[in-house]
Amino acid sequence: MAGLTGWHLLALVVIVLLLFGAAKLPALAKSMGQSARVFKGEMKAMREEDAAQAEQTDAPKDSGSTASGNAAASGPDRSS
Repeated sequence: MAGLTGWHLLALVVIVLLLFGAAKLPALAKSMGQSARVFKGEMKAMREEDAAQAEQTDAPKDSGSTASGNAAASGPDRSS
C-alpha cells in the first residue's frame, strides 16, 4: 500500500460513490458504526469473563494446597 497516492485514493472514493450512491452512504456508515460498537461491547464482555474465570481458578488452588498439607501431617507415624 506504499504506492497509493492522493490520486489513487480520490479514484477509490469516486468508485465507491458510483457503486453505492450518495444516498446509501450515510446508512452504510451508520450500520458500520453500530457493528463496531457491538464488536467492542462483545470484546469487553469476553475480557471480563476471562478475568472472572481466572479469579475462580486461582481460588481453589490456594485451598487445595492446605488440604493436602494437612492430610500428610496427620498420617500414621512410622518412626517406631
